[in-house]
Amino acid sequence: MSERSGIFAGEDPFEIVRRWMSEAESSEPNDPNAMALATVDRDGMPNVRMVLLKEIEDDGFVFYTNYESVKAEELEASGRAAFVIHWKSLRRQIRVRGLVEREDGPGADAYFASRSLKSRYGAWASRQSRPLKSRAELMARVTRIAAEKGLNPPRPPFWGGYRIRPLEIEFWADGAFRLHDRFRWFREAPDMAWQVERLSP
Repeated sequence: MSERSGIFAGEDPFEIVRRWMSEAESSEPNDPNAMALATVDRDGMPNVRMVLLKEIEDDGFVFYTNYESVKAEELEASGRAAFVIHWKSLRRQIRVRGLVEREDGPGADAYFASRSLKSRYGAWASRQSRPLKSRAELMARVTRIAAEKGLNPPRPPFWGGYRIRPLEIEFWADGAFRLHDRFRWFREAPDMAWQVERLSP
């Protein structure tokens, strides 16, 4: 534990994530909260795509999506997910693996209301992951939704958040000659205490 000084210091991994994210907000040119989210389908075939991490809670990470999307179907089926955030400007990354639960209450309502009006229309209009004939068809749906929902559209029943409650969090920092620093925090269940180990690069 004494080795975990500098950027790795701390007894709460979520605080370390917040600290690194804060640094990235000052150095990354675009979307410092972008993360590559990995899921698997019912046959075990993996899928990965970029989403935006919207909340770092005391014991979880929250992002939002369409509940009828492929990613949501896979999250619901397995109840597990992984993600990685890589900051080129900092030469650091965070890897997370954990259990998934919906964020479908007041938190999801508040986040939806905070989005731009056009983004809220887009959430209603997009049949995410389904075939689309043309962009014109999508824009026509957006126009129709705007007329139907007005200036304060509610959160769609098919749109909300997911919380990943991690069982593993790995912090990685680039080292000279590829002798990187890696620390893995792990626990058997979300209500158990963390253990920490250094990993070989």
